[in-house]
Amino acid sequence: MRVVFVAVLLAVLAGCTSQPGDEAPILAPKGPGEQAETVSPDEVGTDRWVAPSEADVTYVAKMILHHRQALDMAALAPQRAQHETVKGLASRIHDTQGPEIGAMEQWRRQYAENAPAHGHSGSLPEVDHASMPGMATDAQMAALEAATGAEFDRLFLQLMIAHHEGALRMAVDLLSNGSDVRVEEMANDVVASQSDEIARMRAITIP
Repeated sequence: MRVVFVAVLLAVLAGCTSQPGDEAPILAPKGPGEQAETVSPDEVGTDRWVAPSEADVTYVAKMILHHRQALDMAALAPQRAQHETVKGLASRIHDTQGPEIGAMEQWRRQYAENAPAHGHSGSLPEVDHASMPGMATDAQMAALEAATGAEFDRLFLQLMIAHHEGALRMAVDLLSNGSDVRVEEMANDVVASQSDEIARMRAITIP
């Protein structure tokens, strides 16, 4: 990340020139057009280092629900899928997105605890499923639950590719509008893992 690179570079340069006990200040880049903030080394990693924005909070709230639906879809594969690669992808989605949900929930708890001290309400936004791109409808989820064999494989791939593409749009939008480095890291993880999984799913041929 750009912020981390700048911090590390400045810290290394300071270590080459400062005397023991000196604390070199670190510049923390802000949003576009905003003046960089000077913080002490002790403040790196604290809430002063990166203040969460509304975009960060909304992204995390939405992506938790988005990931949960992906886990619901993946949980159907072991008993209903026929293609071994589909089963393997479902297992990978479970193993990847489960821990990502945990990381996002932890971030939300920390935000809610720390926001009042920084002038924010700390309230978490209500999320409408229809507002998230790629989400399967109730009818589509019911059809997936009823399908088995090759029919399940085809529908699973169709729905999961659309689901992943929606997650990518959400992540790219966050990377353009967010400000919290931890949320940006989570969004980058989504872009990397789900872009790879989309390519894998598109390569599967169901007879």
